[in-house]
Amino acid sequence: MWDEGPHVSFTKHDYVKQLFADSVGQQFNEFATIVGNYFRGCWITHPAQVSLHQVPEPLRSQCVDSFLKTRRGAGTAADKPADFQEWLDRAFGPIFAENLPAVYTRKYWTRNPRELTADWIGERVHMPSVDDVLRGARGPLGKNAHYITKVRYPTRGGYQAFATKLRNEANIHFGSRIATVDLIGRRVILENGLEHTYTQLISTIPLPEFLRLLPSLPATVAAAREALCCTELMVINVTARHPTRRPETWFYVYDEDLLSTRINFTERLSPHNAPPQTTGIQVEVYGSRFRPFAGDVTALTRQVVNELSAMGLIDGPDCVDAHAVHIPWGNVVFDHDAKPALEVIWSWLEQFGLSRESEDTHPLTNWAEGARRSTSAGPLAFAGRYAQWKYFWTDDCVLRGQQLAENLSC
Repeated sequence: MWDEGPHVSFTKHDYVKQLFADSVGQQFNEFATIVGNYFRGCWITHPAQVSLHQVPEPLRSQCVDSFLKTRRGAGTAADKPADFQEWLDRAFGPIFAENLPAVYTRKYWTRNPRELTADWIGERVHMPSVDDVLRGARGPLGKNAHYITKVRYPTRGGYQAFATKLRNEANIHFGSRIATVDLIGRRVILENGLEHTYTQLISTIPLPEFLRLLPSLPATVAAAREALCCTELMVINVTARHPTRRPETWFYVYDEDLLSTRINFTERLSPHNAPPQTTGIQVEVYGSRFRPFAGDVTALTRQVVNELSAMGLIDGPDCVDAHAVHIPWGNVVFDHDAKPALEVIWSWLEQFGLSRESEDTHPLTNWAEGARRSTSAGPLAFAGRYAQWKYFWTDDCVLRGQQLAENLSC
């Protein structure tokens, strides 16, 4: 069983937990994760910033010294970093920042940290205390500092099984493609010539693609659309005819000369994901218009398999089966152009019935602050990571659906 990447549910929202549990008839695995990092031949417990004892010298001491010097000269918490690079330098010190997270940023986001904002971070990157960094430089920290401590995953059917209840109770029509969306006449015109009128339209189509379905755009809106950037990824699925060689559920690869960026083992999520005595290794490789894929699919697959062999995860390229899956929409990139572009787009769409929301240009939605109570179900609304251009996880998307359902006209 192959998912599109290492999908697991770690939601803290009871509504989402119950929905997912009901979707699989309460048949799910719940377990603590083991997350790691691979760096220059070393295996480092995640987060690496509090596991420096596994970083080879002299880099380990250089990281600690840089961290302490940075913290001693730190400004107040009110000083907002200008970009992600500044956030990294403040959080970890420039030495650690450049050798690990900056490298990963260029691989995962396909941009330099200086080109990204810092408002998408939330709890996604661990800000360590001085004590934890020093303790982690001497030996194991003795506690889990990752934001994910326990996850749920369907016993059978892969991660998509959590959406069974949503799928079964939805009225979905397959087999048609949209040709045009007429926001003035409130019509959706299909490529087969059929038309559907609407009172309320909720789009989950990636925002740039939705805008391309409109018959005409002002030049400013078209320019804003082109300013939006999203990564794409090539997932290389590798089956090896031997058990998993590592204890990690998934791990991150910090070597810039390796294509492999994030790797997970499918049978660590459920033993039914792979046949007995085999391992399913899933490798993510990211690209974008700022960092196109180097080579064709065959070359990418071959290089990834060779990397897995060099990391000791497989016996060699001759003992595996491998295939690649291209996923055109990966991670929304929160660069400095994104928020101004969204402001232009959302403001223009207001004339067609879009209700502006307090956080509609921000990467994150704080559901605990009553976002579900906001009115956002006028004639036009958007839902989901790519439609809203957000850093949404699965539970965010579910909660957005609940929010819109509560405000829909009947």
